[in-house]
Amino acid sequence: MLAAMEQWKTIIEPFRIHSVEPIRMTSVEERDLALRTAGYNVFNIHADDVIIDLLTDSGTGAMSRDQWAAVQHGDESYAGSPSWYRFLAAVQGLFPFKHVIPTHQGRAAEKILFSVVGGPDKVVPNNAHFDTTRANVEFTGAEAVDLTPPRDPRERAPFKGEMDVAALEALIEQVGAERIPVVFMTITNNSMGGQPVSMANLRAVREVCDRHGLPLFLDACRFAENAWFIKQREDGYADRSIPDIVHEMAALADGMTMSAKKDGLANIGGWLAMNDDALAERCRNMLILTEGFPTYGGLAGRDLEAIAQGLDEVVHEDYLRYRIRSTAYLGEALDAAGIPVILPIGGHAVYIDARAMLPHIPPLQYPGQSLTVELYREGGIRGCEIGTVMFGLHPDGSEQPAAFDLVRLAIPRRTYTQSHVDYVIEVAKSVAARADRLPGYRIASAPAALRHFTARFEPVA
Repeated sequence: MLAAMEQWKTIIEPFRIHSVEPIRMTSVEERDLALRTAGYNVFNIHADDVIIDLLTDSGTGAMSRDQWAAVQHGDESYAGSPSWYRFLAAVQGLFPFKHVIPTHQGRAAEKILFSVVGGPDKVVPNNAHFDTTRANVEFTGAEAVDLTPPRDPRERAPFKGEMDVAALEALIEQVGAERIPVVFMTITNNSMGGQPVSMANLRAVREVCDRHGLPLFLDACRFAENAWFIKQREDGYADRSIPDIVHEMAALADGMTMSAKKDGLANIGGWLAMNDDALAERCRNMLILTEGFPTYGGLAGRDLEAIAQGLDEVVHEDYLRYRIRSTAYLGEALDAAGIPVILPIGGHAVYIDARAMLPHIPPLQYPGQSLTVELYREGGIRGCEIGTVMFGLHPDGSEQPAAFDLVRLAIPRRTYTQSHVDYVIEVAKSVAARADRLPGYRIASAPAALRHFTARFEPVA
């Protein structure tokens, strides 16, 4: 079947629509009022006032018929539920780690792990920490260090999400291996445009960790998308199955954190997994304090069932072909229209380079926020700023421009059709035509951490 479909230029959705939900169409005037009420922060906008919601791909996808059927099998026993055993088998079928600790979502897994291994004077390297990962590291007093090598946003290198192995060696030499409790690799690299990591890079990082006696963990929430890119782009993997590639990635690591709201194809859930017995015991103790018993970890049995079924579906090649190609369809159209985007297009999102698109707005007036606001005002499209608002504030209270000011248009899985995406393209072109007239923004109020979620903004006159 796959060979037959590959002859066609059009990549069709490998599903039919079984159920629909309405979208409320709003006017520019309604959206302008919504923005002012929300303090120009799209996180504060009522979802009913959003036409196309590309804020995140986390938990926003459509579950399949078979996932909804699996929900009916959910067993809500407090301990030892049959749903737990199905979930465990599904996880270990792809990631054969000895210990699997369920959590209600990925950030809970991060919170448990870094509460156990973090602390003052500790340093956690990563190719690039995303927002909650960084916050959970820093909350313990540890330092989060990003080691993605600087790359031209327009460079079409196949694996731009990789870790700089020489920089990892230098960091270990500088701070000492005893201060590094764990090395992390985020696959795909969300902060850097949803770009993948090659198996060769994972092996090289593994070799460094082995020489210095350091554990390597994966932030693996988009593992299937990363495996697809390896299959498509890395020598020697074209004839390997996606589950086989995932197995190989897992074999290079000592553990993982996971948000099943991404490549688990579920609306909630996650897990922490590892091979170390002593570390697992400490993490389970923290789980019982904060999440629940080790066989449910803050999840209902029905959620465990949905995740187990989702893990079976996400490694199907017809699904991944559609998923990656449909994201690229949006990115390639914006690129053809002269809108600067991170190239090549990543797996789960298209990232517009707002700093390049709005050069008249200085980074500390948040060009990414300005573009996010205008995409919503113009067409009801909710994206997410990935830039100085999200990453510019440092633990000591100082603020510096982030490496990039991006707007992420994250594509929910199996949710929108091509006409929805064509509408996004049309709105983005309209905004780009008057980009030089968009204002900067300043922060009117914000919390001390993770400010992008709840800060309120004001336009700069």
